[in-house]
Amino acid sequence: MRIFAETGGTTIPVSELAKEAGLSRGTIYNNLAEPSGLFASVCDMMAEEFLHSVRESFGTETDPALRISNAMRLCVRRVHEEPHWGRFIARYAMLEQKLGAFWGRVPAEELNRGIETGRFDVRPEQVVSICGMMGGATFGAMTLVLNGHRTWREAGSDTAEAMLRALGIERREARLLAAREFEPLPRMALFDAA
Repeated sequence: MRIFAETGGTTIPVSELAKEAGLSRGTIYNNLAEPSGLFASVCDMMAEEFLHSVRESFGTETDPALRISNAMRLCVRRVHEEPHWGRFIARYAMLEQKLGAFWGRVPAEELNRGIETGRFDVRPEQVVSICGMMGGATFGAMTLVLNGHRTWREAGSDTAEAMLRALGIERREARLLAAREFEPLPRMALFDAA
């Protein structure tokens, strides 16, 4: 992931991968079924890990407004904690459908729940556009953090607050929800090993 983020390509020479991993090229060839498919594998792993982690982070919380706020802020916080993760997402999420698909899943589910319960003041047919806005706003906040223009708390909270206001949440409540403390994303053991 780090090499892809740094180089900007979708392929890595086996010699570079072997050097980075401290292994021989033969070991890489023997253990990697299809070196040309490595980028797709990394994207799959990251998308699955992120989806799982965000859902797990919700715990017993049921408020769709807080869930959306936390999902956005967790992305921004993770960029601060793992800049290579953020650079990879910033570089490829708009190009690789698997990475960007998160915004059409978890936030869409929460938006629909919030509309059904009257928590949000938006129309059901707006969900797809709102998910796009959320993803774009979150990527923008991530870029601010990656480039050192804002802290993760500032960028994440400002972005989440603005999105909650757009959903019809009153100003004071939106600010409180967007500033509430939360734990970092739980991580899957598989991803830590990679």
